[in-house]
Amino acid sequence: MDIHRIGIVGAGQMGNGIAHVCALAGYDVVMTDISQDSLDKARAIIDGNLERQVSREKISKADKDTAMGRISSTLKLSDLGDTDLVIEAATERETVKTAIFEDLVPHLKPTTILTSNTSSISITRLASRTDRPEKFMGFHFMNPVPVMQLVELIRGIATDKETFDACLGVVDRLGKTAATAEDFPAFIVNRILMPMINEAVYTLYEGVGNVNSIDQAMKLGTNHPMGPLELADFIGLDTCLAIMNVLHDGLADTKYRPCPLLTKYVEAGWLGRKTNRGFYDYRGDMPVPTR
Repeated sequence: MDIHRIGIVGAGQMGNGIAHVCALAGYDVVMTDISQDSLDKARAIIDGNLERQVSREKISKADKDTAMGRISSTLKLSDLGDTDLVIEAATERETVKTAIFEDLVPHLKPTTILTSNTSSISITRLASRTDRPEKFMGFHFMNPVPVMQLVELIRGIATDKETFDACLGVVDRLGKTAATAEDFPAFIVNRILMPMINEAVYTLYEGVGNVNSIDQAMKLGTNHPMGPLELADFIGLDTCLAIMNVLHDGLADTKYRPCPLLTKYVEAGWLGRKTNRGFYDYRGDMPVPTR
């Protein structure tokens, strides 16, 4: 199953990062979104990130120019019809993803592989809403995509070996490492990471420590490059809450109960870096803890 042309649904932080690495690896990329502004912004971000790689002598100017030339964009899902692999990287809401697949499937070739970059939603359930569950799997990149080396590959109950092998080949060509995960809530990385972040929020909620002391303790005490609350802001508190809800609903264990303080921040619209306020306030020259 040869893959030459890759379609990417969603031009946000994950989508533009996936487009970046795929184009740099030699794939033709078609990126789609519901907003032309999002597509234009994504292209500018990719250009800037590639330029940063040129300045650090990780790639040549010719590599950058060639990669940018491989990326096209469109507002129409139907334009992904001639792709060999589709990677959905839309909002982490099952209803949104299901609607995308329902609109997309009629335009695809019978051989096209469908994948989702979901960080927690059931691959088997998403696949069941399409006409090709055997050609559907989870393709979960880590953020930021150009920097992080891991990709989780998640088989649904119906995913066939040919599909898995083709996606593994793409990961290898991207120069990344694949970790194979079974289709259970939040897979591997977020099954472990999100409860840690949630416990850090509980530690804040219960007054055991403040934002600074919690992050400093984990950075210096466990050698983490980011504290858990800083990392939550980077990921997006809405995404953290959504994954905790998937874990809590899917595994029915109270240890996955989202912290009420996390819920409160999301209800306030304080979602982290993307809204300039979360556990830190980013509106000034330096981030300032909000608790």
